[in-house]
Amino acid sequence: MGVSATRSLAYNPRVAKLIEIHPEDPQVRRIAMVVRYIQSGALIAYPTDSSYAFGCQIGNKKAIDRIRRIRRTDKHHNFTLVCADLSEISVYARVDNWAYRLIKSLTPGPYTFILPATREVPKMLQNPRRRTIGLRVPEHRLVHAILEALGEPIMSSTLTLPGDDLPLTDPQVIEERIGTQIEAIIDSGPTGLEPTSVLDLSSGSVEVLRVGRGDVSQFT
Repeated sequence: MGVSATRSLAYNPRVAKLIEIHPEDPQVRRIAMVVRYIQSGALIAYPTDSSYAFGCQIGNKKAIDRIRRIRRTDKHHNFTLVCADLSEISVYARVDNWAYRLIKSLTPGPYTFILPATREVPKMLQNPRRRTIGLRVPEHRLVHAILEALGEPIMSSTLTLPGDDLPLTDPQVIEERIGTQIEAIIDSGPTGLEPTSVLDLSSGSVEVLRVGRGDVSQFT
């Protein structure tokens, strides 16, 4: 399937495309299909090591605006760049030595780190007042396969819908709830119920903004 064919799928769906991918042994052709969706401007739902998340290409304003509409968030909502490794984090955020050591000790894993953004991060992704960005390195083979094929981070946001206390975790439920509002759903089975733990490292110390799947007992 070429990019033009993918674009046709991405922008004229009745229901999101369900793409089944094995979580431990991701099929190369299906990973390539996901990458073409992302590169064509699609908004996808994909599994991580915590819960399902929205995902799109960095700088895709239309997709970002759609996430805000679906989730009903304001301009202060923190978006996250899902990265393949620590070297990518240093491209998109300013990381002091103490913060780097902490992040290294907790990744890959279910943590999101709030850090000062570099100029590589589009302003629309940054917190408008603090100029920060969320970054994380998940422990999930399928996600790493997508990131390797894509060659850049995925712009991401937890797939929590208005009125829900917990994020969505089952691709079939995601299809039922928002299947007409996104272009593709990556189906590798249900995920966990908890979102990531969020650690704000932007002010020279650790502030726990959200307690999720990642253990934060050492910071509380």
